[in-house]
Amino acid sequence: MKERVRGSVLPEVSVVDLREELRMGNRSIISQELYERLDEAFKNGQQAMLFINRRGFNSFVSCRSCGEVIKCPNCDVSLALHGKNRLMCHYCGHTEALPGECPKCKSKLIGGYGTGTEKLEAEIKRIFPNVRTLRMDRDTTARKGANGEIIRRFREGEADCLVGTQMIVKGHDFPNVTVVGNILADLSLFDGDYESAERTFDLLTQAAGRAGRGDMKGYVVIQTYQPEHYAIECAAKQDYEGFYEYEIAYRKILRFPPAYNMLAIRISAEEEILAVSIALSLADSIREFGKSNELGLDVVGPAEAVIYKVNNVFRRMIYIKADDYQKLRNVTELCDRIADGYQNNRQTLSDDYRNNRQTESDAENSGRVGVGAPGRVDVRTHGISDVRDKELSFDIQYDFNPMRIM
Repeated sequence: MKERVRGSVLPEVSVVDLREELRMGNRSIISQELYERLDEAFKNGQQAMLFINRRGFNSFVSCRSCGEVIKCPNCDVSLALHGKNRLMCHYCGHTEALPGECPKCKSKLIGGYGTGTEKLEAEIKRIFPNVRTLRMDRDTTARKGANGEIIRRFREGEADCLVGTQMIVKGHDFPNVTVVGNILADLSLFDGDYESAERTFDLLTQAAGRAGRGDMKGYVVIQTYQPEHYAIECAAKQDYEGFYEYEIAYRKILRFPPAYNMLAIRISAEEEILAVSIALSLADSIREFGKSNELGLDVVGPAEAVIYKVNNVFRRMIYIKADDYQKLRNVTELCDRIADGYQNNRQTLSDDYRNNRQTESDAENSGRVGVGAPGRVDVRTHGISDVRDKELSFDIQYDFNPMRIM
């Protein structure tokens, strides 16, 4: 559909380079252009929506001076910040220390981006003290019915500005909204998996649809440190065909779906070193299986899952890419046979468990803090010396062509 239902004109989209804002001395999360659009809207009795597109539990690292993002040298996805100084790729497990300066421009202004919806709302209240705000995020919508109540209040004009996460720009119709601001498009653009550009493009084009739905002209302001990225350029122009050409070329080069088939294997266990051992054993077996049968498999990992520990269960991931879906089916059958063999032979599992152990001191002495290559592991569990008397249990889950990293 190339036209709006009511025939209204698409909003005017502006892309703001936050690097230039910084050079001009503006350290606020609100750019000068967004400020001017908001000021005009509020003075005219119109409404605005401001959103931050982030998942909230893992953050990329970028340079505020030049926009450089620290990426995995193996997978071309952004590295996630873990703790205060460790960067990790959730595909292959590559880890490295957080650099003290930007590797590109040598600026010291490098780190994770820490702005949330509460901070954004506080900034709006500081700049526009008379503006009434509503915030819509996981905290404010936890209570049953809260989501609908916030939407109703905003639609009925009880607030001038709705601040929230990406949920506020999906499908809502507010005729009095003339300004939509994306505070930092980079938060989803460098989300650490292969679909981040597609998700960003989808989100930005949806956001553009929230502004100017009535009789008044709408404006969308996209703030970013990488305005030259094809996802942002195409979204600003509503260029769906252009984005597809860029994105499908990227998927083909790096063998990601839909150009190739991909299988995600998640190994879960209450004992951390057991999860590590099983994951390493499966990865080695899959590589040998693919090589001996000339299947052309691309095996990545094992690595920690995005959320490594859930309810005291540790989770590690292996990703396999292949040109034929049936080859991945064969891999799952192989893994099932290996798992059955382990379950039927506790001694083998116990021996492999102990043989794959690596102490934290060994990991520290090697100068690494994670999985750098197959066989290098980060062991955080203390005080485990033998497992013969332990209840050894683990789960293996498969996900074909996953929509995002697990």
